[in-house]
Amino acid sequence: MTSKDKPEGRPLALDPDAESDSSPESAFIARPAGAPVYYGFQVLDDVSVAGFRFGKITDFEIESAGYGDAFVIPPDDRRAGLVWEVSEAPLFTEAHPPEASRWGVWAVSFPLPMTSRENVRRNLQAILPGPKKKRLEWQKRYGSGRPL
Repeated sequence: MTSKDKPEGRPLALDPDAESDSSPESAFIARPAGAPVYYGFQVLDDVSVAGFRFGKITDFEIESAGYGDAFVIPPDDRRAGLVWEVSEAPLFTEAHPPEASRWGVWAVSFPLPMTSRENVRRNLQAILPGPKKKRLEWQKRYGSGRPL
């Protein structure tokens, strides 16, 4: 396989403190029992808007990226995925339907480049009406007492 045949990848934002349920595998692959979805990836506790925190899967702080994967965490830690891109055109649409363990995966566009934590916070703020609405819909369907 030549270098041009290799699939393009992005660096992952792994949580160095996350414990794996299987020593040879990363924590995001071998989540411990009861761990929430997206466990093993970094949560940016300093990036919070109205109680919602931002978690990153694509490590845009190591390598600049115009698109990637992330997740959003409301105060009760019930998570949803984000497939994001930087674009001036607004986008908030379902990429994967909600299920008991997560309230969906959402394709979103962020207006600002992911070049600083302040921009990440402002991007989260820009899309937050969508996640808030979808979170409430999920909660009505699945309730808050379901296992992670």
